Parts: sequence; C-alpha cells; structure tokens
Amino acid sequence: MIRVVIAGFMGKLGRAAWTAVDNHPDMELVAGVDLFADKGTFDFPTFTSKEDFNIEADVWVDVTAAGHGFENAKFALERGLAPVIGTTGFSTEEIEELRRLAESKGLGGLIAPNFAVGAILMMRFAAEAAKYLGDVEVIELHHDGKKDAPSGTAVKTLQMMAENREPHAQGLPGEIEEIAGSRGGDFDGMRVHSVRLPGLVAHQEVLFGGVGEGLSIRHDSYDRASFAHGITLGINKVIETKQFVYGLENFM
Repeated sequence: MIRVVIAGFMGKLGRAAWTAVDNHPDMELVAGVDLFADKGTFDFPTFTSKEDFNIEADVWVDVTAAGHGFENAKFALERGLAPVIGTTGFSTEEIEELRRLAESKGLGGLIAPNFAVGAILMMRFAAEAAKYLGDVEVIELHHDGKKDAPSGTAVKTLQMMAENREPHAQGLPGEIEEIAGSRGGDFDGMRVHSVRLPGLVAHQEVLFGGVGEGLSIRHDSYDRASFAHGITLGINKVIETKQFVYGLENFM
C-alpha cells in the first residue's frame, strides 16, 4: 500500500487527486495539507502548513499553486518522500537542483505539466509534426481561476517542439501590433496565446501552417477526472523507479 499525502487537496485539482487515490486499491491517503484545511472535517489527518506535517508517507502529491512547487518538492525530498508535482513555474536550474537532491536521497520524482494522457499524446504528436512543419502557434485555454500564463502544458509543448524545429521568427518581418501583446508570447520564434474564460477546464490547440496546407492538433479536458489516471500512474512510477523526471511522458 502506497501512503500518499496531498498538498492542496481542497482545490479543484486536489479533489481530483483525492478521488483518484481513494479509488485506487493500492493507495492510501494518509494526510492532506492545505491553507484551508481547518475549514472542514475529514477522515484523515490535515495540516494548514507543510511545516506542521508529521505523518509517515511515501509520496507527496503537490497540486497547490504556481510558484510553490519548487519549495514543496524540496521539502518532500528532504523528508524522504517522493514528490509528484502538478504545479508549474519551474526554472531549468530548479529542475536540475531537484534532480540532484532526488539522486542524493535515492528517490524518484515527477514534475507533470499535465496529468491527462491525451494531453501527453498531443505534446508528442506536436513535437513530431514540428520536424516537418516549422511554422506553428499554440493556443491554450483555461478557466479564469488560473494564475499563470502560459500554462505549463504550453511551455512543455514549446520546449518539445523546439528540440525538433529549426529556430526562426514567424510572421511578417516588422509586423506591427496595434494592440500590444496581440501576437502573443514568443518562444524561439513560435507564438503562444493564453485564453482565460469561465466554463473552461484545460484545453490546447497547436496550429501548424505550410504552403497550401494546415494541421491542427488539439486536446480538451472537459472534466478534471481526466487527470486521475495520470496522477495514479505518476504515484506508482515514482515508487517503482529512482528517476526524477520533467513530464509524465517519461513514465509512459
């Protein structure tokens, strides 16, 4: 039985992780950490701060908020817990530091920009297409409660495509933005656009253009239940292996 603690268990993604662990026959939710943990009654120990956490566990699932993942992953590793991190905002230097710490502790770990299996496939397909169609833009769409932009999934997609694509600027040289930012963010010449609207969950479309043709690769999460399989897969894999990886695709 894998003993799991979920940080951010009261959020929307946290509740999806909670349900996924509860429904898995080989996992047990032994504790929850959340700033608002004192605002309810639960059948497992809860803590409002990670510094107060004192339960024996195997895996730390972190679905808190962008910007907290690095410190929370360090906290978990330093206490002998394998982290499964579903938050974003990591620098390359932070990821490397966590890899070194995990190796020194003999632990596995995962940073997952997206837990949906379909989203992982979308990123893989986009990376493959970038070998042949080098002009591409990414449109990611999320609920209006998401703080960071672009999404971690969009950033990971761009990074994967950049490995296969010759860097170049897209669009008309000297183009003029009548409204600043209307052409989106720039990543190695590729453009990325972030949409935030109520009613959305998590969606991404990757648009490729070639001479006389176009290709669209899209993934939609209509419900956070789509993340359940990826969460439990990540938990199982960080226990089975001693790798610290960036991206769920490394475990698929």
